[in-house]
Amino acid sequence: MRGAAGRRALYPGSFDPITNGHLDVIERATRLFDEVWVTVFSNSQKRPLFDAAERVALAEAATRHLRGVRVDQSRSLLVEYARSIGAGVIIRGLRAVLDFDYEFQMALMNKRLAPDIETVFMLTRENYSYLSSTLVKELAAYGADISGLVPAAVEAALKAKFASGRETGPADRGRNGE
Repeated sequence: MRGAAGRRALYPGSFDPITNGHLDVIERATRLFDEVWVTVFSNSQKRPLFDAAERVALAEAATRHLRGVRVDQSRSLLVEYARSIGAGVIIRGLRAVLDFDYEFQMALMNKRLAPDIETVFMLTRENYSYLSSTLVKELAAYGADISGLVPAAVEAALKAKFASGRETGPADRGRNGE
């Protein structure tokens, strides 16, 4: 593989919402690649708390301080989107072995569909290994302190979302947040 300089990487996710764990991966990726596209994708297995436009806005606010980061959204197949933006690398964050099983399957399928696109796994820092968007939303729904888990703009958006009465606690939404 030729050097990473000048290369564009794609960091896809649902980012519902973006957490400090995501931000850590993005920050470290900017040291490896000239451009990192943080792209909000829809996941048919999840019912998002924030709509796509809100997730993009929160990701933009969280990454504003970083050079070479672009935030976008897509509903297309991941490898098709990667090709459309000229990304030769897909970045995936790993927290635990459980993540690896799923991510390994996805990386192999992506490699089958697009042999020219590499997947790079980045281990999360230990202090974020337990952190997930799902956990953050559940804590926020109950009014727990989420400072230090998410960027300030996300913390404010979560507080506003749950204070507005538009959203209820996880138990009121049913199984899997639905």
